[in-house]
Amino acid sequence: MRLGQAAMEALRAEITGCLKPGDELVVACPVALKGTSVIAKSKKDKLAERFSAGFIQNCIFLWDSYGAQREVESQTAAQAGQSEKHSVVWKIAEEAGASALYAMGEGGFLSALWKMAEASEVGLEVDFRKVLIRQETIEVCEIFDLNPYKLQAEGSVLIGIRGGEALVQRLRNEGFMAEIIGQTNSGNDRLLYSGGSARYLERPAADEIYRILNC
Repeated sequence: MRLGQAAMEALRAEITGCLKPGDELVVACPVALKGTSVIAKSKKDKLAERFSAGFIQNCIFLWDSYGAQREVESQTAAQAGQSEKHSVVWKIAEEAGASALYAMGEGGFLSALWKMAEASEVGLEVDFRKVLIRQETIEVCEIFDLNPYKLQAEGSVLIGIRGGEALVQRLRNEGFMAEIIGQTNSGNDRLLYSGGSARYLERPAADEIYRILNC
């Protein structure tokens, strides 16, 4: 079911640019970093039943350690006599000619993927095994029976671009984890592959983090 005009305009306002058929999809920085950090802070006692203090501390600082927070002054804004900053990841992607960018947040990776595809009206194919995720996140989500791909993902950026490999290498050279996870197409299907199985990308539900913070 397609969004109405007002809802589509609001969605497109969240996205910088527009995906084009044939774009490669790049994830910069692991998903669910922020959600993992928030859970580790609020559920220390529960996690301490299974994990060491050092592991929990690593989880708390996961977002700070691996996210795309590092900022630089925008050259375009500076030339206009303004003060504006963008993340290094964002600036590199724009310089590389990215078609579309989306800073992940509430709803996690799956929400970001659906929003970009829906706003751009493209199909896609994504290999779940290539989506960047820290082992700490997997461990924490297993404890609370959460889907890490639906967990708050601030600090990760989803990028659509032609020639994604060059962007990935440049991001890695700057110290950021990055990976090509799939490609867009001109069809209607949005498929997520994991090994030999495939499923359709669904409209996002509530962020998994509320299952933890509200209990």
